[in-house]
Amino acid sequence: MLPSLGQNAEGGWRLHHVKGDLFSCREDEVLAHCISEDCRMGAGIAVKFKKQFSGVDELKKQKKVPGQCAVLKRNKRFVYYLVRCLALYTNQLKHMKPFYLVIFCGVSILQITKEKYSHKPTYDNLRQSLVDMKSHCLQNGVTGISMPRIGCGLDRLSWDKVEEMLKQVFQPTDISITVYTLPVKPTGKPSFH
Repeated sequence: MLPSLGQNAEGGWRLHHVKGDLFSCREDEVLAHCISEDCRMGAGIAVKFKKQFSGVDELKKQKKVPGQCAVLKRNKRFVYYLVRCLALYTNQLKHMKPFYLVIFCGVSILQITKEKYSHKPTYDNLRQSLVDMKSHCLQNGVTGISMPRIGCGLDRLSWDKVEEMLKQVFQPTDISITVYTLPVKPTGKPSFH
């Protein structure tokens, strides 16, 4: 019998790498990826998540506070949205010099000097979002998550550092992680979702 709702068939922690399309995983597999705080999802794999699961208004209505991640429930699966930077465009902010602004980015409090959503997340930001996602998994009996190389596509974080972070956060649990990587294109460049 196959496990359901993101349960690990083998039980216990593992980090498994798969070459292929994340969206080819089982329909009851729990998914995770990174988005900007404004839920724009206008580039990379986020566009595919937006198209497949919709729910932008549902995500915005969650009105997450620092230290939380956005979650959608779609049929037999949870879809985790690890929120990163907020797009703030007000007249006051446009005309101010860079300053430290405390906002939630990734489910943590991040001090940033950026005005645009397109700026990249930090490792601390990503770690906090992973910890928050782990808490949701533990509270909801989720023991398996499938994801792309989070933070390493358009956000350009180092996969070696992110992989180590995944191990530190999830290894003490029974939550396994399956990381999907698209095959290399004939041009020799890796594909990004």
